[in-house]
Amino acid sequence: MSQPTVTATRRASPERDLLEPATVEVVDRTGADQPPPRSGGPTAISTRGLTKRFPGGQVAVDSLDLDVPTGSVFGFLGPNGSGKTTSIRMLLGLVSATDGRVELLGSPMPDGAAHVLPRVGALVEGPGFHPYLSGRDNLLRLDAADRTVTSAGARRRVAEALDRVGLAAAGGKRYRAYSLGMRQRLGLAAALLKPRDLLVLDEPTNGLDPQGTREVRTIIRDVGAGGTTVFLSSHLLPEVEQVCSHVGVMSRGRLVFSGSLRELRQASAVRVRVDTERPAAAGAVLHQLGTGEPDIRANGVVAELRDVPSERLIEALVRAEIPVRQLVLEQPDLEEMFVELTGEGFDVDE
Repeated sequence: MSQPTVTATRRASPERDLLEPATVEVVDRTGADQPPPRSGGPTAISTRGLTKRFPGGQVAVDSLDLDVPTGSVFGFLGPNGSGKTTSIRMLLGLVSATDGRVELLGSPMPDGAAHVLPRVGALVEGPGFHPYLSGRDNLLRLDAADRTVTSAGARRRVAEALDRVGLAAAGGKRYRAYSLGMRQRLGLAAALLKPRDLLVLDEPTNGLDPQGTREVRTIIRDVGAGGTTVFLSSHLLPEVEQVCSHVGVMSRGRLVFSGSLRELRQASAVRVRVDTERPAAAGAVLHQLGTGEPDIRANGVVAELRDVPSERLIEALVRAEIPVRQLVLEQPDLEEMFVELTGEGFDVDE
């Protein structure tokens, strides 16, 4: 019997050499390369036992232990009501914690707010500006309130911030005439009026069209590449996968995962899917080789790969004369891993 043509679609991390290139065509559908994980060293955000309990006993955040590495782009994910936004408010001193402690850039919060917050840019739950002022004048007012900068460079800083978010031409328009997307851009410009050591962004692409979303992703990448730590709360999984080096997942007020995207992927089992007209026979071969319990389907079989080399699977299926239309090695994508961690769908509007 001639050896079947096998196409392997690999969604596992590139460093795992699972397929023999001379035998199998490998197609990598992981998308754009991720920024290299930057772990170890000091943390830009650190919490221990951070808890928020509202009157009546509702626990919004339960003993949050979070470490955000300095220089990372950290994606903060969680379904509706998971405590994401409440956590961000406590980080910035916008609401008081019931228990626990917070450090931003090495300073305790809220005691160190006067010292540390000038080094932090933030866009939380949408921007708030004076509706009767132009976008430019709103930014000039914010710049004037910053005691760490001189008034001489105010117009230059505002012009650069407006240009960076694509609002240079609309800077003279009154804020009340801005669309939702333009208001989000202006909020991002306010956070970028001067270089920051930490940027905290809560849904920064809310209301933006696809082009605007791509532009904001580029800004986040550039800011992160410049050494600024970015803490990004988002419900857009492709956004997190494309710009983040690390991720934290919240569920019911608790942190259920925190680490690099690479660590998250490595913690998830790689699966093998064999498309064949003889799924039961293929399942028996996989089981005999030591894969996870095969899931027999109408047009094939799926099993956890475990430590079985893929070339052994191919060889065994060929020897058993099982016709194979396609053999796919895949790892759960971020959405599947999210559901696996939280047991909930991805709906994080808070």
